[in-house]
Amino acid sequence: MRRSFLFALLVIGSSSLMAQSITGIWRGKRTQGAQGCFPEYFLELHITWANDNSLMGNAYSYVDTKQFTKINFTGRYNPLNKRMVITENAVLQYSVPANCIPCIKTYDLTWSKNGALEVLLGDWKGHEMGNNNVCPPGKITLNREKTPTFPVDVYQNDTLMNLQKNLKLQERQKEVVQTVVIDTSVIKIELYDNAEIDDDTVSIFLNNSLLLHKKRLTDRPLTFQFNAFPNTEYELMMYAENLGRIPPNTSLMVITAGKKRYEVRLSSSEQKSAVVKFKYTQ
Repeated sequence: MRRSFLFALLVIGSSSLMAQSITGIWRGKRTQGAQGCFPEYFLELHITWANDNSLMGNAYSYVDTKQFTKINFTGRYNPLNKRMVITENAVLQYSVPANCIPCIKTYDLTWSKNGALEVLLGDWKGHEMGNNNVCPPGKITLNREKTPTFPVDVYQNDTLMNLQKNLKLQERQKEVVQTVVIDTSVIKIELYDNAEIDDDTVSIFLNNSLLLHKKRLTDRPLTFQFNAFPNTEYELMMYAENLGRIPPNTSLMVITAGKKRYEVRLSSSEQKSAVVKFKYTQ
């Protein structure tokens, strides 16, 4: 029993370590068979890994930065055989020649490492956007990269995305309270009322993406986490929806990044919004 338990711990530990290494920017080439729009494309994947080994992110297929498709995806990663299957879902943006139709693709990729070089290799297949016509399939070769060609998005669920479209925020000055340099990709945020609980209500934005909307600060934390990409700056803003009974709107932010813990006190008003910046360096 003891041996089995220790073996399970080793598997879980190694699986988590391997899966965590998948988060990041992957860029390289995607080929396409005859009858395709181009025989070869650049491909950039922004992959975010979750604790259950699920994957999500955006895929950019491009000839150059003016001719591209941006498609979000979900997927699964198996840390035992180092294989992932990624399925594209919705076309978010595209700018392609008039005679080309974006392909909705499925990727079958395997992770490998040789020294410092990390590679994803595999195949893809798919169908044309708007119909079931099969796209000529091809091969994929990607390397891990430190910087993206395209901007890295912050994930929002559909409810928050649709809610933000109709928000009308007041113009307020941003006050940077602290810049936190982190060395891990998973960041946990907890927000408490910093003084007397007086019905302070806030909305939280990360890189202008709404993550919390009109939430009341109490002695119990508002908790969320996000996955940071290397060499990418993140700006977390606390927007005061009201000032409570005792202005201004104040909170205690507790940041957990790996083994490190930070406490930051924030104050927002009708004139300014408190901002904390993050940068993940490897």
